[in-house]
Amino acid sequence: MKFTLRQLKVFSSVAKHSSYTRAAEELFLSQPAVSIQVKQLEEHIGMPLFEQIGKKIHLTQAGKEVQHYSHATFQQLKEMEDVLESMQGLSGGRLDIAVASTINYFAPRLLAAFSHQYPDIDLTLEVTNRETLKKRLAANERDIVLMGQPPAKMDLEATPFMQNPLVVIAPPNHPLTHEHQIPLQQLTKETFLIREPGSGTRLAMEHFFKEKKIRYKTGMAMSQNTAIKQAVRAGMGLAVVSKHTIELEVETGRLQILDVAEFPIMRTWHIVYPRGKRLSPAAQAFHDFVLSDNLAALSESD
Repeated sequence: MKFTLRQLKVFSSVAKHSSYTRAAEELFLSQPAVSIQVKQLEEHIGMPLFEQIGKKIHLTQAGKEVQHYSHATFQQLKEMEDVLESMQGLSGGRLDIAVASTINYFAPRLLAAFSHQYPDIDLTLEVTNRETLKKRLAANERDIVLMGQPPAKMDLEATPFMQNPLVVIAPPNHPLTHEHQIPLQQLTKETFLIREPGSGTRLAMEHFFKEKKIRYKTGMAMSQNTAIKQAVRAGMGLAVVSKHTIELEVETGRLQILDVAEFPIMRTWHIVYPRGKRLSPAAQAFHDFVLSDNLAALSESD
């Protein structure tokens, strides 16, 4: 059986997007060129890799097998490149990082400090939600992931690197802003704006209130911290958010942290990657940087 890495790369792009057109855009090829590469791969294998149902294309069983092994192949090739780069030291290299949306309020300062120390490493940052981070980890698609509580049922290396206090926020004109040590029971009279299902912040909030046997009313669910903050400012309800995400709003008086008994909920941010993964020199440097005194100094300057 003879086929090329180029054919596998084109096939993988089509499989990822379920689209010849989007694969062509990603690879800067014409759509006919993409179709030809896939057709040639199918001829080498002797079986169809895609089938069209209606207007959508789907992987055949053979296609799913090829997708699995092609992904593993490209991961091995990347590891080979990383090892060869390590033999040349840290004069260059690439680093793909994915972070939870909550961490993005801190990540730019972290990456700026890291880039200052390692200016020749090319950085790529993806900011996304918890569910996508779990998919990235399962597929080993990023060098490093920064997130809150690591998924319990996945085989991961996870090291805590910073505390993440969750607080209750309200608009500055809310009656509770003048109260001290507000009893948790008082919150049962309020409406809480919440993150989407699966969000780490929402899971922590639900676990906390369940443990304290506090029933609370929920309003709108939103997928972005920015939307929640705007909704709280508009008087649509209270919210539980990371303290690190509201520094500017608190400083400018747009939002206020309520003095609620037994708050903040203390969570921890973790640096995470699949167990057994061989970190590239760039990834190892970032891992060590995050866990170093440099990060402690950076956080104290906030």
